[in-house]
Amino acid sequence: MTTQAEPVRQEESRAWWLRVWLVARAPRSVFAALKDDSRVSAEDRQDAITAVVFLAGLALTLISFQAASFADDPERAGIVIPVWLFLAGLLVGIVNYWLAGGVLRLALDWLGARGSYRQARHLLALASVPLALSLVLLPVRLALYGGDIFRSGGSDSGSGAHVFPVLEAGFGLWSLVLLTIGVRVVYGRSWPRSVSAVVLFGVLVALADLALSLFG
Repeated sequence: MTTQAEPVRQEESRAWWLRVWLVARAPRSVFAALKDDSRVSAEDRQDAITAVVFLAGLALTLISFQAASFADDPERAGIVIPVWLFLAGLLVGIVNYWLAGGVLRLALDWLGARGSYRQARHLLALASVPLALSLVLLPVRLALYGGDIFRSGGSDSGSGAHVFPVLEAGFGLWSLVLLTIGVRVVYGRSWPRSVSAVVLFGVLVALADLALSLFG
């Protein structure tokens, strides 16, 4: 029985690697597969989810103030930058996956959507695929500005550099749209309730960030 089931599990795990990238094109079918919150199904998609969480964390790290001024210290150069990006991206991804996933679960619960904490985390991870895709901007920025993207007041501070924040904001908005669709599909909410859940989630995250900045 176990021997027969193993190839099926492997096939389903491979299918999830395809689904996480298809979510940007066909979100409804991907989110519908997320309705199965059994332990087996969750394990099948865990590897793909973990990869997205890390890439999204890396993307968020790259647009942070810390990244824009990291190399202001002359000792922070060369191999130090990619090592820092890897570690910081991993940490940001983990924090957002566990804490922001909990905030999403709280927002959904307040609005009457029933589901598990794990399901909320996986939904948030899938909705963050556009953030992971925003990493395609990094090679372009490096080609145009080199290491100045990690320095304050470098060559990337001109008027032309404003294009990249706009593009990054577009990827962020794309993620919020996917999150709204995901809430509607997974929890069967109406469009107004789905939008309300995402807005409440955003407000709670903003309040949490404010609290961390004030007391951290």
